[in-house]
Amino acid sequence: MKISPERLAQLSRVEEARRQTQRQLDMIDRQIIRRMTALISQLGRKRSGYRRGKPPDPSAFLERYRWNLAAITAARQPEIDALSRKLARQDTAIEMLRARCAPESRHARDDPERAHRKDECRSPAECRPGKRHGAAA
Repeated sequence: MKISPERLAQLSRVEEARRQTQRQLDMIDRQIIRRMTALISQLGRKRSGYRRGKPPDPSAFLERYRWNLAAITAARQPEIDALSRKLARQDTAIEMLRARCAPESRHARDDPERAHRKDECRSPAECRPGKRHGAAA
């Protein structure tokens, strides 16, 4: 069975839309990383330890880093969530389209019951499980 050109075009459009959504998510990640990279120099300046004879606390830097990362991510979280949901919907649509585009003959080989179609039967007696059309009864 041949796949219709309309189905292939629809599948390629949905796949391209998914790639664009993934690019948007990647762009948001890069923007967050860029902002955090710019903040690192400011986070490291708060050194108050050596003045009084004790070394600076390295965990304080990590705490400030994590706090700023959480704040920046929280600001973009609604956008990230919306794009993630959209990506999941697009993945589902792609799977459904690919399943529709799969040749019927492959399904018939894998599952003989699936090859049996009730709409091809002329009477209820002919339509029984396991009966193949075209075969002698």
